Amino acid sequence: MSDRSAPRYTLIGTGIIALVVAVAAVLARPAHAEAQSSAARPANTLQSLAELDGKAPSRRQLNIQNWTTAEGARVLFVEARELPMFDLRVTFAAGSSQDGNTPGLATLTNAMLNEGVAGKDVTAIAEGFESLGADFGNGSYRDMAVASLRSLSAKDKREPALKLFAEVAGKPTFPEDALKRIKNQLLAGFEYEKQNPGKIAGKALFAKLYGDHPYAHPSDGTAESIPGITLEQLRAFHAKAYSAGNAVIALVGDLSRSEAEAVAAQVSAALPKGPALAAPAEPAEPKAGMTHIDFPSKQTHLMLAELGIDRQDPDWPALSLGNQILGGGAFGTRLMSEVREKRGLTYGVYSVFSPMQVRGPFMINLQTRAELSEGTLKLVQGILGDYLKNGPTQQELDDAKRELAGSFPLSNASNASIVGQLGAIGFYNLPLTWLEDFMQQSQALTVEQVKAAMNKHLAADKLVIVTVGPKVPQKPLPAPTDKPAEQPLGVPEH
Repeated sequence: MSDRSAPRYTLIGTGIIALVVAVAAVLARPAHAEAQSSAARPANTLQSLAELDGKAPSRRQLNIQNWTTAEGARVLFVEARELPMFDLRVTFAAGSSQDGNTPGLATLTNAMLNEGVAGKDVTAIAEGFESLGADFGNGSYRDMAVASLRSLSAKDKREPALKLFAEVAGKPTFPEDALKRIKNQLLAGFEYEKQNPGKIAGKALFAKLYGDHPYAHPSDGTAESIPGITLEQLRAFHAKAYSAGNAVIALVGDLSRSEAEAVAAQVSAALPKGPALAAPAEPAEPKAGMTHIDFPSKQTHLMLAELGIDRQDPDWPALSLGNQILGGGAFGTRLMSEVREKRGLTYGVYSVFSPMQVRGPFMINLQTRAELSEGTLKLVQGILGDYLKNGPTQQELDDAKRELAGSFPLSNASNASIVGQLGAIGFYNLPLTWLEDFMQQSQALTVEQVKAAMNKHLAADKLVIVTVGPKVPQKPLPAPTDKPAEQPLGVPEH
């Protein structure tokens, strides 16, 4: 995946997150709030630490407003007056799953957005945003591509920032010299990845897991596909995939409803005209098995995966909590406890569900000493198999629920985190109440429900496994102990 300057999407469970948390910025209270009593304080204002006194922070109640522009873009808006600024994120179904037979087309198109508009090159565009105190961001992923803007909400700053953003997102000129430069950057990155066993393992894993499906090829393309991509292909892809009908506009900040409608209308009108693109087809079930790639290093990368769920699957709350117990958090998970804490075999081991438009992967990822790699792999497989057979304990589930309840307010504590949530809710066509629904459903889960969901979607004998490292004589694993003889390696190699 490519991410040039915008933070990655942070909807619950997306990417490597299994709970909820988007890193939260502390919101400032508006000046006029100082004169108000505690009882009259606006619902969107955060409590101070002194006021909490050991109690859980109150959740910010989001009034999500929703409409569709004349050109067909869906809009989600939350008014938030704490700061004199707003966040805008436009999400397109324009990720690498839309590349067709040209891997890297989506990434190159997104990367070229802010390289040139009529009368401005990349430097002038950057200076234009900077002079207004605005920040532009863009990124391309497997399902989606995004363009984002953070700007002051005062009219004299907002209007020129929006005008420039609309030109960048809707009418890029795709300068030829910029295309050559970005191609060279991508090609240099591919050469670097040849020396990175983690990258090698990840690419091989997706190829094995997805076969001929669009999710199989790397989002950034390949060394073979990138050189031949033309300006005409970029323009055609932009006209098709960056259309208003293929866009979700998320807005959060210091705007009234009428101002938000005007912002959305301006952005929507600037985009090419066209309908939404179809989601990719469902992937075929992969063939289980192991692939080893020889690589000269002291450690071996181990990646285990199988197909998980799509974003709309009703089992997601149960799978999220179930994975949190297995390996979705930091210390205290089943995997971390058995592999690192008791045996000192790894710096870190993690599991994750990544729901997407269609079935995204479930993955377990770690690296360990090469001479212990085979035993470590069997240990991880055994931990997964045992967890599926017996499920979580009541204590584990209670702890996971408590952690979720404590961290959940951070998922909508800042405008930046909220705009990411709104964009993903709109993109994956989730209910506007999805965040609250997720919380309520998660807190009501039983041990048996979590166990049933994990077994419905996972099987220990269906794993696709990729290992990257040297072929060396193997040693037996150390016995589990509270004080491992060999402590985990320090910083991982890659």
